[in-house]
This record gives sequence, C-alpha cells and structure tokens, in this order.
Amino acid sequence: MDHTLVTTNFQLDGYKITKNLGVVRGIVVRSRSLIGNIGAGFQILFGGNITLYTNLCEQTRRDAFEVMIQHAAQLGANSVIGFRYDATEIMAGVSEVLAYGTACVVEKV
Repeated sequence: MDHTLVTTNFQLDGYKITKNLGVVRGIVVRSRSLIGNIGAGFQILFGGNITLYTNLCEQTRRDAFEVMIQHAAQLGANSVIGFRYDATEIMAGVSEVLAYGTACVVEKV
C-alpha cells in the first residue's frame, strides 16, 4: 500500500472513495528494558530530551502503523482515512500503542 494514501483526513484530495472496508488497526505492546531504563536514568540526570525513550516510542509507533497497513492490505484496501494513534500504559513500564483508521479503496479522479 502506498503510505501517501494514509491520512488523518476523512477524504483524499484528488481521489474518490469507492469502497469502505471498515476499521483497521495495528497494536504493539512494548516494555522498556532494564538496560534502557538505566541509560535513560543517566539522561534524566542531565535533563532535556530522553533520546532512548524517544527512539523507543518512535519505533513502537512505526511498528503499529505498519501492522495497521498490513491489516488494511489484507482486506484489499489501498488507502486508510481518519488515521489516528492512541497509547495506553498497561502497567509500569509496559505500554500499548494502537494505530487505527478506516480502510478504503480509492480511485484517482
């Protein structure tokens, strides 16, 4: 699937929606490693961006996005509209990231 056909909007300029295939999602649950927590602890001492956590969050979002794209492709979609992320802490150090949207088939107009 062309990643440029994933949008937070509910329409795609230059395309018409020909079929709505329903909600698709990608869920990833991650925990922080002990080593990562120690490294981040040192970064916390000096303040600023905690790059170890930033990188973990970015990778988790990317993985959830890709799982969502795979789910949409399995349904025959070539687009996802209304795309969103959500995150929940399941327990201390364990978080879920959810990427979701509506899978659609679109045609260029």
